[in-house]
Amino acid sequence: MAARGGAGASRQASSRTASASPPGERKPRLVLASGSPQRRAILGDLGLDFDVRASDVAEEDEGAPRVVASENALRKALAVAAGARDDVVIGCDTLVATDGVDIWGKPADEAAARATLRHLSGRTHEVVSGLAVVQHGDVRAATEITEVTFRDLDDRTIEWYISTGEWNGRAGGYAIQGRGAVLVKRVVGDYLNVVGLPVAALLELFPGLVEEFGGS
Repeated sequence: MAARGGAGASRQASSRTASASPPGERKPRLVLASGSPQRRAILGDLGLDFDVRASDVAEEDEGAPRVVASENALRKALAVAAGARDDVVIGCDTLVATDGVDIWGKPADEAAARATLRHLSGRTHEVVSGLAVVQHGDVRAATEITEVTFRDLDDRTIEWYISTGEWNGRAGGYAIQGRGAVLVKRVVGDYLNVVGLPVAALLELFPGLVEEFGGS
């Protein structure tokens, strides 16, 4: 994983306080403010007991990649936390960026997916995730960046991948945990960030997450 302009790993974290709501009497729940099957799978693989309450807030799609991802994650978490009493709400937004400025979102169709893969072919891009954890009005936030380098992709490989349909609904038009692994030459940083949820950053924001919400 790397920050723009260098190799290695990049993580930024911050906290702030939003308007607090009085805690309820029931035991707090862990809530994922996303309908992403990849994020659900990652939390499930950690053995966590959690609810899914997807947010339908409007998302930013233009601006500096770190700012866009962080703002979208915060919007999702705050929207769900508004009705979550004392629950712990996780918001996350992941996008693909090149040259530190150009955002490549979810392709609208096959032509857009093809153009995205051709652009990413043979070069290194950044997978940028914004992460927000909200409870009792307290907001903890972080950003995670992973560098992914694609192989040089010929037309045959691109057309094969397009035909799988796996690009649909994926930031950057590929899924590294599936057939999209064929496209990748190298990953520097948190692999799970590329899948959709930066677990290491999440545990830094909430160190007792597994102990508090781990299932039996």
